[in-house]
Amino acid sequence: MKILLTGCNGQVGWELARALLPLGDVIAVSRSQVELSDPDGLRRIVQKVSPDVIVNPAAYTAVDKAETDRDMAFLINAEAPRVLAEEAAKRAALLIHYSTDYVFDGTKNAPYTEDDATHPVNVYGQSKLAGEQAIQAAGADHLILRTSWVYAARGQNFLKTILRLAAEREELAIVADQIGSPTWARLIAETTAHILRQSLQERRQDHFNSGVYNLTSVGETSWHGFAQAIVEIARQQGMPALKNRIINPIPTTAYPVPAKRPLNSRLSTDRLEQRFGLKMPSWDAALRLCMADMT
Repeated sequence: MKILLTGCNGQVGWELARALLPLGDVIAVSRSQVELSDPDGLRRIVQKVSPDVIVNPAAYTAVDKAETDRDMAFLINAEAPRVLAEEAAKRAALLIHYSTDYVFDGTKNAPYTEDDATHPVNVYGQSKLAGEQAIQAAGADHLILRTSWVYAARGQNFLKTILRLAAEREELAIVADQIGSPTWARLIAETTAHILRQSLQERRQDHFNSGVYNLTSVGETSWHGFAQAIVEIARQQGMPALKNRIINPIPTTAYPVPAKRPLNSRLSTDRLEQRFGLKMPSWDAALRLCMADMT
């Protein structure tokens, strides 16, 4: 079985390249090999590989830049998934694609379910929602996995940024009124491998159903709480000396950015757990595992 994996140098893509290896022949392509902003080039790579499964973690993720770079955000986050879905439909391949909590506006007072109405409040979220809709319209077997607050031991992310700043500054100010569930890239990859294995069996037995599923850790915290946990765990695990002594909570309004963020990014994982027989770990337990892997 051939698995075409895009974005193999990204946080999630790097983990997927390893997690998917037991399932088949993984053809992992990076941005240097195929640009998602080049629809024709994307079609050619799919036609050349002729995969049984396409896994697409690659995306335009510069949330603030997207506000002034709308065309590129939609080209990568909406047009590219449409091309992949159309090519998957032609060869009866399965497409696994990743989306985001940013398809919601964050005004709900509880975790979002897959059935809640979408209402993105920034261009990035709009482009990711357009990608979901394009996949659903193409007619290919697909799974869309919505995740949020992704971090990893490598790449550029909140975890790495806080560790760097905590080593440089005695005092930090972090937003405390945005709530979500930090999600380790390796958890996303390993969960995807489990989901793919079961989905392939369902397809062989002719009872596979396409759909959208939330894939995050469970539990909740704020960016401020996430930062506090990072610094506390770093000290417990004996990471290099940290200067930080105080992490001040601030409101979103005190840290203005071009793109509006949803205040509630919590996603319910009940549907995913029920269909695929999974129990997702708490965000803080996963964070400890990730940081232990860094020492």
